[in-house]
This record gives sequence, structure tokens and C-alpha cells, in this order.
Amino acid sequence: MTGGKVEVAMAIIYQNDRFLMQLRDDLPTILFPGHWGFFGGHLDPGEDPETGVLRELQEEIDYTPTTITLFERSEDERVVRHFYHTELTVSVADLTLNEGQDLGLCTIEDVQRGYKYAPKLGEDRPLGAPHQKVLLTFIDQL
Repeated sequence: MTGGKVEVAMAIIYQNDRFLMQLRDDLPTILFPGHWGFFGGHLDPGEDPETGVLRELQEEIDYTPTTITLFERSEDERVVRHFYHTELTVSVADLTLNEGQDLGLCTIEDVQRGYKYAPKLGEDRPLGAPHQKVLLTFIDQL
């Protein structure tokens, strides 16, 4: 925690102009339940953001990127968010989903409209607002 704020580290994972997203569980106790978001999560006490995001990727999808780079840090009244970016160098089929309802690659069009189809649920689900905002900024810099 920084000044009483929760700190999280998340990864923008891309492959051929598409972005790997996690469909979060439909639990009312989590932020953005049932929304598409980035893989990542809360930092452990004393953990630096890069170490935290790498740990979270290993825990959530059994993936260790070859490189990872800080893209943006943002802060609001409750949360400090560290956004990293990295390329997905394996097939999505090679990942193991250990957290969330689903995973999939979002197109730029999905990001722009703020929704991605969830095949397991048979419906469109929204992107989390901070995730969409950061992705739109990231896309503008491609």
C-alpha cells in the first residue's frame, strides 16, 4: 500500500494487434465483476510492481513473458495502478486459466466499443473502464 492506497500491477499482453483479456468472475465482492480486464492483481507487502505483475501472470495463466515494460502508472483516491506491456509469444491455447471465467484476445474494435463477446457465456461483456481507457491510450501509441 502507498499512503493507504491499494497497489496493483497489470499487464497489457498483445499479439498481432489483439489484446489478451481475462473475463473476471461474477462475484459482487471484486472490482469489475463480470467484466473483461487485464491479468494482474494486488501487490504483496514490500513487493515491487514488476515482480508483482510477473508473479500474477504465472499464477493466473502460467505465463512468464520474456520482457515486460512499464507503460503507465495511474492513481485515484483508492488505487495505484501500474500497467506493464508485453508480447504474447505463445498460442492462447498454451495458456492455463487459473483465475476468472474465461480469457481471449480482444480486437481493437472490441476495445473501441467497450465490449467483447464471451463465447463461454454466449453474450457480450463490458471491458472494465480503467482497462479500456489504458488500452485506448496504448493503441494510439502503436
